[in-house]
Amino acid sequence: MLALAAVATLTLLVSACGGDTEKQAEAAEGQSQQQIASLPEATTYGKIPDAPMDPEPNAPTEGEVLHPTRELTVHDAVDGKPIARLPVKQISSPTWVPVIARDGDWAQILLPTRPNGATGWINTSGDAVESAENDYLVNVDLDSFHLEILKNGERIGEWTVGIGKPESPTPTGRAYIIASIKETVNDYSPIVLPLSYHSDSHETYGGGPGTVGIHTWPDNSFVGKANSDGCIRVTKDALEALTQLPLGTIVNIV
Repeated sequence: MLALAAVATLTLLVSACGGDTEKQAEAAEGQSQQQIASLPEATTYGKIPDAPMDPEPNAPTEGEVLHPTRELTVHDAVDGKPIARLPVKQISSPTWVPVIARDGDWAQILLPTRPNGATGWINTSGDAVESAENDYLVNVDLDSFHLEILKNGERIGEWTVGIGKPESPTPTGRAYIIASIKETVNDYSPIVLPLSYHSDSHETYGGGPGTVGIHTWPDNSFVGKANSDGCIRVTKDALEALTQLPLGTIVNIV
């Protein structure tokens, strides 16, 4: 009877330990999900101060762009610390982000948040993302007020543009087109192409987060001048060509 009682006691103890372990695992998982849910969204409205910066802000990419099929966690390194959440939409457009590095199933992507040049790593295994090749590139030279569109390295269009004035300059680096918005508030441009970069002089602008964009103007008085609040002003034919480009297209500003 004593031996049986000892076995029964041992069984109860083992069972109790197993139950505690399961509860602890569930609690840890719930806590982890809560922590991820509390992370900032990787959108033009977000700020990710802990994000690694673009290591080569004017280097060419391989052209790969990714669209998350569901909200993905953004990490500061491969298997690193979670720093943000990448949603499936940016403003009113589907999220497409450029890839700047690969490590197996992990991709380092450019983020559309502050600070400019923020990057992060996402796990692309399974059906987490849709992948596409983007053959286009936009180059903007601020000194010469020049914008060109390249396809597979060949120039298919070039224009003289307007840029940010000295007190609110157009930021430089490897930005990209995050959305295409049909303008309903202002009449200066039928469509605005917001970029992943933000003004360094305006924390907010017009009620928004100070996103830098590409748009037209009511007349061509801006051409070849530094007179905007940081945005790139283009002629109507240039905007028409730019709106044909895929989301995620790199806009290399120097």
